[in-house]
Amino acid sequence: MRRAQLAPAGLPGLDPGWSRLVDLEATTATATSVDTATTATDADAPRTFQVLDTGYNPDSHGTLLCVHGNPTWSYLWRRLLAAPPPGWRVIAPDHFGMGFSDRPAKPRTLAQRVDDLGRLTAALNLTGPVVTVAHDWGGILSLGWALRHRDQLAGVVLTNTAVHQPAGSAGPALIRLAHQPLLNELVRRTPLFVSTTTSLTWPRLPADVREAFAAPYPDAMSRAAVAEFVADIPFQPGHPSRPVVDAIAEGIRDLDVPALIMWGPRDPVFGEEHLRDLRERLPQAKLHRFERASHLLPEDAPQYPEVIAGWIAGPDGGPQAPAQRESQAQPEGQTPYADTTELPSVLEALDARAADASPAVVEVGGRSISWAELHRRVTDIGAGLAHAGVTRGDRVALLVEPSIELTVALYAVWRAGAVIVVADKGLGLRGMGRALRSARLDHLIADTPGLLAAGPMRLPGTRFSVRRQSVTLRRLTGAARSLPELAEDGAAHPLPGPGQAPGQDPGQDPGQAPGQDPGQDPGQTPGQSLDDSAAVLFTSGATGPAKGVHYRHRQVRAQLALIRAAYGLTGDDRIVAAFAPFALYGPALGIPSAVPDTDVTQPATLTAAALADAAIGIGATVVFASPAALRNVLATAAQTTGPQRAALGAVRLLMSAGAPVPAALLRDLAALLPNAEMHTPYGMTEALPVTDITLAQIEAAGVGDGVCVGQPLPGVQVRISPLTEIDSPPRDFTDLPMVTGEIWVRAAHVKDSYDSLWWTDQLSAAHPGWHRTGDVGQLDDDGRLWIQGRAVHVIRTAQGPVTPVGIEQRVHAAVPGADCAVVGVGPVGIQHVVVVLAGGRVRHRDVLAAADVTDAVRSVVPDAAAVLVKDTLPVDIRHNSKIDRVAVAAWATDMLAGG
Repeated sequence: MRRAQLAPAGLPGLDPGWSRLVDLEATTATATSVDTATTATDADAPRTFQVLDTGYNPDSHGTLLCVHGNPTWSYLWRRLLAAPPPGWRVIAPDHFGMGFSDRPAKPRTLAQRVDDLGRLTAALNLTGPVVTVAHDWGGILSLGWALRHRDQLAGVVLTNTAVHQPAGSAGPALIRLAHQPLLNELVRRTPLFVSTTTSLTWPRLPADVREAFAAPYPDAMSRAAVAEFVADIPFQPGHPSRPVVDAIAEGIRDLDVPALIMWGPRDPVFGEEHLRDLRERLPQAKLHRFERASHLLPEDAPQYPEVIAGWIAGPDGGPQAPAQRESQAQPEGQTPYADTTELPSVLEALDARAADASPAVVEVGGRSISWAELHRRVTDIGAGLAHAGVTRGDRVALLVEPSIELTVALYAVWRAGAVIVVADKGLGLRGMGRALRSARLDHLIADTPGLLAAGPMRLPGTRFSVRRQSVTLRRLTGAARSLPELAEDGAAHPLPGPGQAPGQDPGQDPGQAPGQDPGQDPGQTPGQSLDDSAAVLFTSGATGPAKGVHYRHRQVRAQLALIRAAYGLTGDDRIVAAFAPFALYGPALGIPSAVPDTDVTQPATLTAAALADAAIGIGATVVFASPAALRNVLATAAQTTGPQRAALGAVRLLMSAGAPVPAALLRDLAALLPNAEMHTPYGMTEALPVTDITLAQIEAAGVGDGVCVGQPLPGVQVRISPLTEIDSPPRDFTDLPMVTGEIWVRAAHVKDSYDSLWWTDQLSAAHPGWHRTGDVGQLDDDGRLWIQGRAVHVIRTAQGPVTPVGIEQRVHAAVPGADCAVVGVGPVGIQHVVVVLAGGRVRHRDVLAAADVTDAVRSVVPDAAAVLVKDTLPVDIRHNSKIDRVAVAAWATDMLAGG
């Protein structure tokens, strides 16, 4: 047996002062499988743990007991040891046979390892409160300890682990391979398993860190426990450790303590099925997905100690503070939309036009559906979905191109009481798959291409096809039913509706559907309430991986009411929406709608003729399009015919959002839409709209440091949290005008939460009840909001923070026709301003702009360190308008470094 030793000095990030040896007395231990009668007796000689320990403090709030997996060691937790939650002790032991603890002569079983942890905490005189923190196979060991020490347990933190193989899962492929006798021997004899594990990171770990992880395992003897650990994983029912695993997996259902799960979805070991299983067993768990992280989450997400500290301190569900969160749906004071109980439901306008034979949705090419037919299909398919097993609160992904079928599917899902999940096709197959998997799907509605893509995207859930399919195609796509078949099922098994007598409870309000809650809106699905989930909508991914934004029916209702009131929409209006999600609101607004013939993933492909044809088809009075779409509409205006120009001339309202809209663009569009009042609402996926401004108001505001987006709409509050010199927690709000800071918003229609992103949600809600937009700007003396860029794009110079948008506007004026991005290059705090141009007259054979262009830029930006030229600037996929300044900054840094 190799004896324990202290962790060696010189390992990156590891303070050798943390390392200590803890001796356990000799004992004849009875390792009892948790909550079962099975026992395994093990005559233990004296044993010694190597433990990393921040040290005992009599005033400590508690202890974090950190349990590593295989084949890592306590080094995995070095960041948490270096930055523990204030007042908390951190203890990270090496398992026997692993790291620098004793190497026993015989293999250790799961039950023995759980017992080992108990003997260690007893030797350390830990009395609680204890929060367990675990990774990989350390998860089940820590949970086994937790079940035995409930009196000490204060909470549970898990990262990329599993306690049970879900039905249909054969188990992690890499571990199953290593479980085979021949390969298991290779695990012991070669460093392959150790090196493979430390390669499962994003990005690749530095060489010295990989070497530190491998330091305890230089030879076959030191790797014996690595192979034994793999062999002890009970894939088969008869495995000796299977009863212990099963007991722990079932026992944690009764762990009534706060829990936090941090997950890396790029993990090739533990997949989405393992995460779903954990969440089902620990329903109280908060979840934060680090979308770029892989298996070794503590390496891929170096900020994870901050997340643990935030969870421990509260305010939402941690060990030290119960969930006490102010509702975001109730702004201060009385506003027109603060009370959503009286607002119409998402189905009320559709129900009101159930007998209307006029068109509700029109497709380019002449296909349309009437209000009456739309109502019938929504009602029947909604009932068919319920009959097929779609229940209240189930999540249903919609992979359908903008069409009549998409509109029908969306409202049918709501009719069934379920939740729609929508992600942009422009995210690409990988991006859509990542987003949709994060949303915990139960079902999927898709046309054939979407169903075929569901396999490569690894989407779970029952699949429904938009159209009838042949037997062969159904077998290929895995579709259970088609929407036409669901309509037939629903007609035969209708949902109870308002005024329906059969099955109605005695004494029930005659206008209330059977099974409906007292006081519930008659237009709602039975059992549905204002606080039920309505939608998970994904952001465009312009500033990082697309985030799921969770809305309840309460917020959707408030949003519809605000849009209707702010823009004076009535049943006489008809909308053409080049932004497809907005078109889907047409039936809920009671307004006929159409989507022009364009590629929804590339708004800039919209032509004036396509916009006009859609306007003709619907008789449009309202148009909604992104700035990029409108630029191309203007560029192709000469190609329109007389009837097309007449249709555009009938438009009374133009709305454009998604990025700053230059006043010059709106002025030029006035010739094409001469009777349209030009509006540019400001908002985001999490809250739309927030403010609004017309062309006349833009011109009245004049030139400023940024883009003026107008005053907050009724019921919306906007506040500014001043920027700090270096990133730090948000400051209190200021009432002073012209102070630049982060923009915070409060309104009844602001999103409920971010989905599966607990920590992001906490950062966004640092001021309870307010949404942190991530934009920076200022309010002027007249209460108008000026947007100056994104918080992540603020340039941190030695002279203080610099925002990009105002500078970019000055550059646009100095170099007409050029696209521009202003970014920071260099270390935060001493960054330099760099201007990057594309298009127009700036093309040059070198990345450095020509002398005349550089002079023109420096005449308005004298502190520009460099003026560079790029072929194109990367933009978001939803609006083709938001510049990805982070990507531009990385390119500029590389170019200036000689890359």
